[in-house]
Amino acid sequence: MSKEEAICLKNEGNKAFGQHDWPTAIDFYSKAINLLDTEPAFFANRAQAYIKSEAYGYAVSDATKAIELNPNFTKAYYRRAQANAAILKPKEALKDFKRCAQLEPNNKDIKLKLAECQKIVRQLNFFAAIEVGEEASAAEGLDLDSMQVNADYDGVRLGSSMTQEFIDDMMERFKNGKKIHRKYVYQIIIMVKKLVYEEPTMVEMEIPDGVTLTVCGDTHGQYFDLMELFRLNGKPNDDHWYLFNGDFVDRGSWSLEIALVLYAHKWLRPNKFFINRGNHETDDMNRVYGFEGECKAKYNERVFKLFSESFSALPLATLVGHKYLVLHGGLFSDDKVTLDDIRKVDRHAQRQPGQSGVMMEMLWADPQQEPGRGPSKRGVGMQFGPDITKTFCEKNGIEAIIRSHEVRMEGYEEEHNGRCITVFSAPKYCDSTENKGAYINMKSDYKLEFHKFDAVPHPPIKPMAYAQSSLMSSLM
Repeated sequence: MSKEEAICLKNEGNKAFGQHDWPTAIDFYSKAINLLDTEPAFFANRAQAYIKSEAYGYAVSDATKAIELNPNFTKAYYRRAQANAAILKPKEALKDFKRCAQLEPNNKDIKLKLAECQKIVRQLNFFAAIEVGEEASAAEGLDLDSMQVNADYDGVRLGSSMTQEFIDDMMERFKNGKKIHRKYVYQIIIMVKKLVYEEPTMVEMEIPDGVTLTVCGDTHGQYFDLMELFRLNGKPNDDHWYLFNGDFVDRGSWSLEIALVLYAHKWLRPNKFFINRGNHETDDMNRVYGFEGECKAKYNERVFKLFSESFSALPLATLVGHKYLVLHGGLFSDDKVTLDDIRKVDRHAQRQPGQSGVMMEMLWADPQQEPGRGPSKRGVGMQFGPDITKTFCEKNGIEAIIRSHEVRMEGYEEEHNGRCITVFSAPKYCDSTENKGAYINMKSDYKLEFHKFDAVPHPPIKPMAYAQSSLMSSLM
C-alpha cells in the first residue's frame, strides 16, 4: 500500500511541477521519498524541482542518491551535471556529461551539452592562465569629450549632469526596443562608479518625514516588470526613495536596460536612491548567466568591463533607520560578526566575493527553518536558522534583516519570527515560475507595508537569450 501511495504522491509532484509550482512539487516528492526511499526516480524528480528553484546543492545531493540506487541512471547523471554547471563547477559537470555519453552514445542533446561543457572548462582554464593582478580601468583611454553623437540621434541628449527628462526618455526608448548612444552609456557607468565607490560598505540612512522608501528585491533583467512596479508604486523622486537589493542583472534579457535605469537614477539623486550588490553583480556569474553576453551584443566588451568595475564598487548593505539591515543574501557562519565588521569590509581590495568570508556570506547565505547553521541548498555559502537571526539582531540592536536572493511564491515572506524578511521583485521569474513579485514601503515610522504585483507581457525574447551556451539556458 505504501508503494502505491508513494507513486500517487510522486504523480501529484509531477502535476505541481507541470504547473511551475516548484515548492509544492518538492513537498510531494519529499513525501513520496519518506514512504519509499529506494526509488531512484523520486530523487531524480526532486533534483529537477530543486534545479528549477535554484537549490542546486540539494539537487546534487538528490541526483547522487539516485545514482547510488541505480548506477546506470542517465537522467540522474544529467541533472547532477546541470546542477554543478549552475554553481560554476563545470569540471564536476564534465565528468557526469561524459558518463551520460557513455550510457547513451547516440543522444544528440547529451553530445551537445558535453561539447559545451568542455568549451566552458577550456575558457575557465584560459581565464586562470591570463589572470595577472590589477588591470587598468576600462575607462582608460576613453575620450568622452571627443566622442560625437550623430545628428540623427532621436533621443534626449545628455550633458555633464543627469536630468529627469533624459531618464524619462531613456525608459521610453527601452520600452520601445531602442538603445541610447554608447557615449551616454559610458558616462552613466563611469559617473555612478565614482559615486558608489565613495559610499561606505554599509550605507547608513534614515527616512525623513514626508518621504517613502521602497525596498525592492531581485529584478534580474525583467525590465517590463520593473516598469510595472514603477507604474503601481510611483517613480523615484525627491519624496519617494528607492533601495534595490542586488541581482538586477543576469537571467532576464533586459539586464542592461535595468542597470542603466537604476544607475541613471543614482546619478540624479545620489542620496535618495540606493543600490546594494547581489551575488549576480559578479564576474563569474555574469559570464555564465548572460549579462556579459548581453553587453557585448548590445554595445561592446568595454561596456561590460566598466559595469564589472562599478559592480565591485557597490555597497554590500544598507542600514535603514538603525532598524533594518538590508543585504542581498544573509547572515554569517560566525556569531561574532557585527555591523562594525561589515563596516570594515574592504570591498575595494576584494573586488570579487570569493568562496568564503563575510562578503561571500552577505551575498550568498539563505535562511533555514531549523535552528543553527546548515550546508547551503545552493551548494555555495551556508544557511542560518531563526536562533542565528535572533542573536544577530539582538546583539546589533536592530529589529530585522531584509534580504532577497530567493524566489518567494507570494513575492515576499516573513520568517524567523518576523526577523528575517525576504523580498523578491521579479514576478513570473524567468517566465517559468508562477510567483508574484513584491516590494516593501516604509515611512519615517519604519512600519513595513508589503505590496504584491503580477508579471506583465514582454516582447518575445526568452530569458537567458545572451547566455554563453544552451547548457545554462536549459536550466530555465
